[in-house]
Amino acid sequence: MKIRTHAESHVVELDDGSQWKIFPGDLATTLSWKPETDLRLEPSGERVNSHVLVNTADQTRVRVIAADETWPDGAVKNALKGG
Repeated sequence: MKIRTHAESHVVELDDGSQWKIFPGDLATTLSWKPETDLRLEPSGERVNSHVLVNTADQTRVRVIAADETWPDGAVKNALKGG
C-alpha cells in the first residue's frame, strides 16, 4: 500500500482509504516516509495497538490503531516512560 495523505503527523491515510493513528513513541520513524513509501499493514495482537505498519524497504514497524479509536488508558504514558 502507498500513502495517500500524511498531513497530520500522527495520522496516515493509505491508498485503500483506511486511516491509521500512529503511536506517539513511533512518530520519529515516520519522518522519512514519502508518498511512494510502500507499507504493509499487519495485525499485531498487542493490547496497546491493533496493527502495525511495516515499511517494506527497511522493515521498520510503527504501532497503529484505526484513526477513530483511542489509545488504551495509560498505554501511551507507560510506553513512553518505558513501562
